Amino acid sequence: MKKTLISLVLVATLVTPLVYAKEASSEKQANTAVDFRKAVLQLVRSNLGPLGGMAKGQIDYDSEVIKINALRIQQLGLMMGDYFELDTRKFPVKTKALDIIWEEMDDFKSKTQDLVNAATNLQKLALAKDEDNYRKAIGALGATCKACHDKFKMD
Repeated sequence: MKKTLISLVLVATLVTPLVYAKEASSEKQANTAVDFRKAVLQLVRSNLGPLGGMAKGQIDYDSEVIKINALRIQQLGLMMGDYFELDTRKFPVKTKALDIIWEEMDDFKSKTQDLVNAATNLQKLALAKDEDNYRKAIGALGATCKACHDKFKMD
């Protein structure tokens, strides 16, 4: 019995990475998925804007805004993989997402994790009121966005 259970766990562990994104079953479902993706990305953008302003010295340093916005970006980053998992390629949806997302979902999810990690680091600096390093941390956060856009987004 133990050998059977161990074998099943081992097979499940080996096969799980082979499970890829589920395909959208209708144009309506595909369009809804795209709308949700755009909403998540718009929220990231709206929270990143003030941070970029602070990093450039256009907005005064505010550790509370950094903390809150970094937390929001962290949470949104945790959702991204879920919202992009549905493969919408076979429908004529209006999106700037490149097909490679669904061909390289593991890399896409790794890049979203980089976003989460950078946002978490920025939160820590904000909590410590670290005015010496927040610009660099905001830059690192922005770099995670760029890395994903460079590979997975149409210009």
